[in-house]
Amino acid sequence: MTDRRPATPEMHPDVPCGMDLGQPQCWVAELDGNRKTVLETGRNRLIFAGLLFALAFLAVGVRLVDLSLMQGNSVPRIAGTVDRPGEWHTSRTQIVDRNGEILASNLPTMAVYANPRELRDPVEVADRLAEIMPDAVGERLRADLASDRSFVWVKRCLSPRESAAVNRLGVPGLHLQRDECRFYPHGEIVSHVVGFTDIDNKGIAGMEASFDAWLSGGQTPLQLSLDLRVQHLLTEELQAAIDEFSGIGGAGIVMDANNGEILGMVSLPSFDPRMPGRAKPDERFNRATLGVYEVGSVLKSFSTSAALDSGVVTLEDGWDTSQPIRVARYTINDFRGKKRWMNVPEIFQYSSNIGTVHMAMEMGTERLREYLDRFGLFSPAPLELPERGRPMIPQPWREINTMTVSYGHGIALTPLQVTRAFAALVNGGELVQPTLIKRLAGEEGPRERVISELTAERMRWLLRLVVLHGSGGNADVEGYLLGGKTGTANKLSPSGGYQLDKRIASFAGAFPIDDPRYVVFLMVDEPKPTEKTYGFATAGWVVAPAMGRVVSRLGPLLGLPPRPKADEQEYDPLLIPARLRGPTIASR
Repeated sequence: MTDRRPATPEMHPDVPCGMDLGQPQCWVAELDGNRKTVLETGRNRLIFAGLLFALAFLAVGVRLVDLSLMQGNSVPRIAGTVDRPGEWHTSRTQIVDRNGEILASNLPTMAVYANPRELRDPVEVADRLAEIMPDAVGERLRADLASDRSFVWVKRCLSPRESAAVNRLGVPGLHLQRDECRFYPHGEIVSHVVGFTDIDNKGIAGMEASFDAWLSGGQTPLQLSLDLRVQHLLTEELQAAIDEFSGIGGAGIVMDANNGEILGMVSLPSFDPRMPGRAKPDERFNRATLGVYEVGSVLKSFSTSAALDSGVVTLEDGWDTSQPIRVARYTINDFRGKKRWMNVPEIFQYSSNIGTVHMAMEMGTERLREYLDRFGLFSPAPLELPERGRPMIPQPWREINTMTVSYGHGIALTPLQVTRAFAALVNGGELVQPTLIKRLAGEEGPRERVISELTAERMRWLLRLVVLHGSGGNADVEGYLLGGKTGTANKLSPSGGYQLDKRIASFAGAFPIDDPRYVVFLMVDEPKPTEKTYGFATAGWVVAPAMGRVVSRLGPLLGLPPRPKADEQEYDPLLIPARLRGPTIASR
């Protein structure tokens, strides 16, 4: 409030004497001075308040940067997210191989839906959508867009191009929303193992189905035993064999002989898991675990080991194979037989049906059945996949079945069953449980003894004999001691009997055979003869060369460098040690 007291000379000493201090100009001067003081004070207060606000905003900014970008170890979180894109939260976790390579993952994407009630011209909208995504616009969608519905899915899992194109349309009634899409970066290579999901990310087949609850609820990736590198080379070599011999398909498995881990599993033809609806039934069919086939002479490995392990037969025993065996209306003969007396190693080396039947009859039906059951050949092989086939065994089992089954005729098995049983044949005689989940260091899983260690060692010598001097000669590869057994079997006819022009060619092998680490099984379905193979399409011509190529590539990949030639010569199967020639006490 302004002071209205009269001014005095003492109050204004600078005013000239005699001037009337009560004049208005004196009051104006006083008011101007007060206003200046008030303005100065206000300005100072504003400056001070501004500084306070600036400091406050600076402190808040620093704190926000610290919380957003920095972790406790002072590493930028953004950088970490770029390096590990799988860390964002999705509704379904990843599937990775044993080395951490992503096999399946959810990616953020967009979806487009329509409200037909808001569409002015459904026909025009459908035509414009067809230009952007022709695969999604069919007669059904056109009908839905013209209906009185309030919600219609147009397409899920849009590509960035499709999403941008739909957005540019600017059509009322078309809406974009955030979505997630299951992505399989390696496509057909792992489709039968990994499987696929439906549009709502629910597992439908393969490991996606078996571990649906885990993948839907957990954030820890599901780590498989598969090695993507092994999967690639196995696919390449198997496909090359199928193409060369005009086969209709095939299967391949690589398994750790000691702990049951499956490093590679291939079924051909395959399919794209991103578009399973477009796959043919034959492409979606898993030949490795679901299909059952007669594997021919590969089964002689198990019947021979059973005869030796039971103590009924020794390596010194032999039989006359010059004459066929006739039972009722059946005649059992050899393919290109030697037609002479042969001992057990020769019977196995030259794959004599006649000699194998003699061993089986010496052993008896019940004992042979017991051993085949021990090897897990009478029940589906345990595995995490839902697609597993049941073996086809003779019902009822007669004496003729004992004869034919001994050399692989009249019993149909899955490649997985054969691979598992073959591992027990070479790993010291223990049946391991196959798995598609990576085991922890030192973890072996369930084991069950099938044959004695001595019998297993004998079989390793015999299997090496087949590769060096028998039907598996085309599989021999320098630097690796491979042992194995070929098998060729005619396919059953839908009308009964066997088709002489259609066959299954198989090869079961293990390496290094003196201390087996890995078991490999290859099968080609309906191979055709070629001029190069002189009109033959048997396993020795079809899959044995492929087995050699697979082993030569697998060895270095799995840390097994080629061995010197001298090391190979030390393991000469023609010089079977005396300690292996005596009878075996069967293990129980």
